[in-house]
Order: sequence, then structure tokens, then C-alpha cells
Amino acid sequence: MLTYLLAAVVLGVGGTLAIDLWSILLKRSFGLPSLSYCHLGRWFLHMPSGTFVHPKIGAASPKPGECMVGWTAHYSIGVSLSLGFLLLASPTWLTRPTLLPALAFGIATVLIPFFVMQPSLGLGIASARAPNPAQARLKSLGTHTVFGLGLYLSALALAPWLAG
Repeated sequence: MLTYLLAAVVLGVGGTLAIDLWSILLKRSFGLPSLSYCHLGRWFLHMPSGTFVHPKIGAASPKPGECMVGWTAHYSIGVSLSLGFLLLASPTWLTRPTLLPALAFGIATVLIPFFVMQPSLGLGIASARAPNPAQARLKSLGTHTVFGLGLYLSALALAPWLAG
């Protein structure tokens, strides 16, 4: 189990880092901004007072430390999702990773922002209230596909350590 936990950290950080690099590429190449992880932190920091859904997270009162909480949550979510993936994957996947399971899992994780985060941040289900819903949906799908690719590439890097 310790191997799975350590692998989940490596894969989760790798997959999340792939998202961050993808976001930088999208911003520099196409001017597409990414989710504000400060707003993610704001969302989490409003939860203890019972507020889970916001009409518009940017209009919610700022909270001290929201950026740090948001970035920590971003990477923690990636690690948690990778642990979930490893628990679902074949026991031999870590030593002989294949692309399709990781990619499929990454794509499936787009359901979380579509049905939990985006509605809670005021964007509606699958960003229905975003200024350009189709673009937002496509960007989310691309981002989560990149997460799956990051899981796979991280597993490739980790596999020789686990096989020996």
C-alpha cells in the first residue's frame, strides 16, 4: 500500500504539473486564461461557514491565504485522483504503464468540474453560464486529457524504479 501512496503522489504531481504547463501554453499561445487557483482557494475557505455554491466566485469576499489554499488544493486533488486511478487500474499497470487507461481516466475526471466545481463557482453545469460555454467545455476536456497524459508519462518515469 505504501508503494501505491508514493506512486499516487508522483503521478498526481506529474499529472497536475502537466495541467499547469498546458495552461501556460494555452495562455501564451492563444490568450486563454486558466482557472484562478486563488478562486479555488476562496471557494474552499468559504465552505466552513456553510457556503458551497456562489453566484460568482470572483464576487465572493476574499479570504486570507486563498491563493496558497487554492494551489495546495489543486495539487492535492491531483494526488487524490491519481490514487483513485491506481486503485482502479490493473495491479501491473504501475510497472508496465499503458496510455489508454490513464487517458480514459483523465477524460472521465472532467465530470468533476462539469458537475461540481463549475456550478459551485457560479458558471453553471458544464460552464453553461460562461461567456463562451463551448470553449470552456473544450478547454476543460483538453485539460483533463492532459492530466491523463501526465499520469501516463509520470508512470513511465516511475516504472523503472518499481521494476528493479
